[in-house]
Amino acid sequence: MKFAELPLQDTLGCILAHSVRHSAGVFKKGRKLAADDVKLLAASGVLKIFVARLEAGDVPEDEAARVIVGKIAGSGATAQEPFTGRANVYAQQRGLVVVDGSRVNAINRVHESMTLATLPNYHVVEKGQMIATIKIIPFAVARGNLDKALAEIGTTPVIRVQALAEKRVGLLITKVAGGKQSLIEKSETAMRDRVKALGSDLAQVRVCDHTIEAVRKSAQELQALSCNPILLFGASAIVDREDVIPAGLSAAGGTVIHLGMPVDPGNLMMLGDLQGVPVLGVPSCARSPKVNGFDWALERVLAGITLSASDIMDMGAGGLLAEISSRPSPRDRKPIAQHAPRIAAIVLAAGKSSRMGNNKLLADLNGKPLLRHSVEALKASSVHDIIVVTGNEPERVQSALKPLDVTLVHNANFAEGLSTSLKRGLAAVPEETDAVLVCLGDMPLVDAQTIDRLVAAFNVAEHRTICVPTFEGKRGNPVLWGRQHFIAIDEIEGDQGARLLLDALSDEVVEIEVKTQAVLVDVDTPQALQDIRSALKP
Repeated sequence: MKFAELPLQDTLGCILAHSVRHSAGVFKKGRKLAADDVKLLAASGVLKIFVARLEAGDVPEDEAARVIVGKIAGSGATAQEPFTGRANVYAQQRGLVVVDGSRVNAINRVHESMTLATLPNYHVVEKGQMIATIKIIPFAVARGNLDKALAEIGTTPVIRVQALAEKRVGLLITKVAGGKQSLIEKSETAMRDRVKALGSDLAQVRVCDHTIEAVRKSAQELQALSCNPILLFGASAIVDREDVIPAGLSAAGGTVIHLGMPVDPGNLMMLGDLQGVPVLGVPSCARSPKVNGFDWALERVLAGITLSASDIMDMGAGGLLAEISSRPSPRDRKPIAQHAPRIAAIVLAAGKSSRMGNNKLLADLNGKPLLRHSVEALKASSVHDIIVVTGNEPERVQSALKPLDVTLVHNANFAEGLSTSLKRGLAAVPEETDAVLVCLGDMPLVDAQTIDRLVAAFNVAEHRTICVPTFEGKRGNPVLWGRQHFIAIDEIEGDQGARLLLDALSDEVVEIEVKTQAVLVDVDTPQALQDIRSALKP
């Protein structure tokens, strides 16, 4: 790849290295310059620009990111379509991130053009949370370097999400003569809260004397009641393998796997096993809700991840959790987890189809209503909510979409113009929505991958809040709009949509070039329908 400042006349087919303003708006960096682009820049007085020109053997940034992210994401994880060389990986379920850190390091050492960042190994994540991101630094990667990275990845995923299972947890609390009842209650509350927060149930609780025999008997009772795992919370800290809690476990037929851990707070935790059931000796610090080493062990056990003595001993790097008085607690400044944007699709399906002669959305296309093709593509995409706005023949439109899980809203004023349907759809958008994808119901060729590319391009921080697909320089549909534009859209009147805002908001617009004309093809006439039928014939 060659990167240089070139005279404008030498930049046809090159990639813009920086955004460039022109008389009609702005071309954003990463745009491949077409002949019309060069003409417009020339007419705007631009003489030179920084560009990149790909060479033989170069793999474009998005293609390289797509290949890598498709290889690293394993079970419980989903890869986003790339945009500007970035592809994110999100959790498909709540659980623990499992990362092969050695391979992450190996990938990052291949070449500076490719980077992979992940959350820490065994980090608890929510569904939809970002767990990894691929970023290609330049506009392309040399094929040889990409092949080396793929060789480091190998045949198994680098990152996955292990689901937290719903388990029946057993808790044994020991007491000593003269001990406070409030301490026992505090211990149970702390364990119940922790277990519940991880999606399991504190099914059985036993309180017994702090003796080896009492611990033996109660531990065996919890095992017989199918508790898994079993938590042993002693009235005093475990200080030796011959102490009451480990000795009681051994007497019950169990094994002490490891005593102590290089995590503070949490040093005095015990890892054991009772005939296949994990057993955790709880350190006294776990009566506090603050994170400690016991939490790390409990999270893995509830996710069904086997813990060994080596696993415990390897927790030392990063295991200093205790705060010191000279600085604020880092846990008082928790970073906000990054989640996949929540996107709602508004499908405009209310029109009269006056040029068609009948309701075009119900016309047969390969054995199903035309509208259903559009909605099924949305269902197969990363869109969270689908809102279909009806008007003309609402009962028939609703019937055509059964049993798809969509929200149907009726626009009684549909004859007054497109804007009325758009407003009706916006009113139904969930409050937590980050952006809406405005779709026309009569564009059945737009596929899920195109939709996902629009979603991947959306980025508020980088001023990509309006994402428009293009084919050979022509803008098409659907268009994605960030929440910050909802008020402006809601103010539109008459028979017009939100596209009239594009020029006024050009700094927020990003164009996504697609490889087919699907984003330009709608069905307004019988001939257009016949053309689509012909195009879809096997």
